[in-house]
Amino acid sequence: MITVADVEAAAERLTGHVVRTPTLPSPGLTELLGADVTVKLELLQRTGSFKARGAAAKLLALGPAEREAGVVAVSGGNHGIGLAVMAGALGVRATVVMPRSAPARAVDRARAAGAEVRVAATMKEAFALMEELCDEGLTLVHPFDDPLVVAAQGTVGLEMAEDAGELTDVFVSIGGGALISGVATALRARRPGVRVWGVETDGAHAMTAALAAGGPVPVELTSVVSTLSAPTVSALTHAHAAALVEDVITVSDAEAVRGTLDLAEHAKVWAEPAAGCLLPAARTVLDRVGPGARLGLVVCGGNATTADVAAWADRFGVG
Repeated sequence: MITVADVEAAAERLTGHVVRTPTLPSPGLTELLGADVTVKLELLQRTGSFKARGAAAKLLALGPAEREAGVVAVSGGNHGIGLAVMAGALGVRATVVMPRSAPARAVDRARAAGAEVRVAATMKEAFALMEELCDEGLTLVHPFDDPLVVAAQGTVGLEMAEDAGELTDVFVSIGGGALISGVATALRARRPGVRVWGVETDGAHAMTAALAAGGPVPVELTSVVSTLSAPTVSALTHAHAAALVEDVITVSDAEAVRGTLDLAEHAKVWAEPAAGCLLPAARTVLDRVGPGARLGLVVCGGNATTADVAAWADRFGVG
């Protein structure tokens, strides 16, 4: 497992390459949830999500031969955008493999940044293609099974620990688990009393399944939330969640989309359902922990179009 020293080293390495995003109280969400709410606005990060941190950290650590060979990543959207943009900025050739379910905007943005984008039928097939490209000599920038990436995503938690007021409970979305692993490492070191809660959707529940099984297991992906749709977590991220995370809450796709609309209306931010899922989870936890809770929400990304959200809202009847 990584340590807070690893996260601190990542923060130093990333200076000048990523944005220190705002950590702010949210009066609108405080009123909506009936508890003090602070938001970490990682949707204002370069590339529109926290993924720029891990991608930049890995690219900055490459040796000359690895830079020359180029890099490859698999992504449901945000990791691919993050890698493409940061690789372009650092002069590294990048290939991104995405499933057909990835948002068209994510594919377009990765290509516009200069990456070669390969589209596979499913996320499982996307991972398989990524492995083939690694065998051909490309350097892997894994979205969650890499200590450098986990430590870099943990800089989100380091900034929260330094910038937020008193918090009792922090909520972090889970795809493959790098963000929550890094954030939990940083927060539990800097603020030992804080409870860290993970959030997944019912059809993208790889960490829930891993915790129940005692280790990573493959899951069937049915969620519309492609940016959380990892077919499995890694042993690395499972170990962090098992040791440092209070619990993982699962919510429905409809609740995640409703949360996106609530974030727009009450927090005045345009987030994606991967962040919208935090609000129904927060309500569940508030029922468990009782009054006096002070919540922190990691608003992880904002790479969803108005058309995407409108279509989902119509589909689930939550407009």
